[in-house]
Amino acid sequence: MAKHDDNEDIDDQLADSRAQIEALQAAAADAEARASTARSELTEARNHAGEVEEQLARAASEREAAFGELSEVREALSSAQTTIREAAAKYRAAVLASAPDIPEDLVPEAEDIAEIDRGIEAARRVVGRVREKMEEETADQARALRVPAGAPVRRAPDVSALSPEDKIRLGLQQAAEREGR
Repeated sequence: MAKHDDNEDIDDQLADSRAQIEALQAAAADAEARASTARSELTEARNHAGEVEEQLARAASEREAAFGELSEVREALSSAQTTIREAAAKYRAAVLASAPDIPEDLVPEAEDIAEIDRGIEAARRVVGRVREKMEEETADQARALRVPAGAPVRRAPDVSALSPEDKIRLGLQQAAEREGR
């Protein structure tokens, strides 16, 4: 029976070994499935990473193009602002040349034509007020200094308000002056 016990032990060990082999095969199959899934996921991740890198490269390229356009727009804006400043200065000079009665100091040097127009209108109002004041003062002075044209009419003095005694004295005085001439 020792042989039989040994066979049973060997059969048990063999059964245990087979069970372990099957468990290992199942674990190996499971590990292989997980590895296959991991490889598949890795491949997908690599593909996705490639797509993201392509998108990033496109975005960087678009960004560089946008910076180039921005630089061009800034240059155009700077040029346009310079042109506007020059045009506003020429406009101001032309308006002042056409209105010599407006002092240059009263009109601001501005970049905005509307602001120059407001300054011109304000200057015209100031000049108008000054002109009116000067005309009023000139008229007042003319009235004060008015001298009638020609020589005054010669008339005898009005003696109607004098008393008879004063009238006699005046008459005698005038007669003496005539004889003394």
